[in-house]
Amino acid sequence: MEKYNWEPLNRQQVGAFAEYFVKMELTMYGFQVYTTEVDDRGIDFVTKYENGPYLEIQVKSIRSKGYVFMQKEKFALNENLYLALAILNQGETPDLYLIPSTAWKKHDAIFVDRNYENLKSKPEWGNNLSMKNMPLLEGYRFENTVSALIERAC
Repeated sequence: MEKYNWEPLNRQQVGAFAEYFVKMELTMYGFQVYTTEVDDRGIDFVTKYENGPYLEIQVKSIRSKGYVFMQKEKFALNENLYLALAILNQGETPDLYLIPSTAWKKHDAIFVDRNYENLKSKPEWGNNLSMKNMPLLEGYRFENTVSALIERAC
């Protein structure tokens, strides 16, 4: 039996796995993790490292490549809001990225700003996750961002 077999899991199971996986990874780095009781504001949990600030975390997961997004009304760009992105490639440990919401201020091939004026869809911030764009995410690898947060808190 393959350990990281994502195929039989439904979207809710994949999302729950990603959220718990990110929480445990942060815990292993010494962060305190506080779970929200109701996820009605787009924040999955809050975390803090020692004397550092409280950080709001939104978790998104995707199998392989594609597009993920956050509604702007629930993901207002600020220095304490982060996206934890879990990319689940079949048979592999999840690739994790921890991206400050302020990264969407630069609008490039991977950080997308969609306003959908006069359409039914709500405005959103998104990530175009393609083979071509993946190198643009390298600086946001989970370990890199976590190390920077720990360094700032100390």
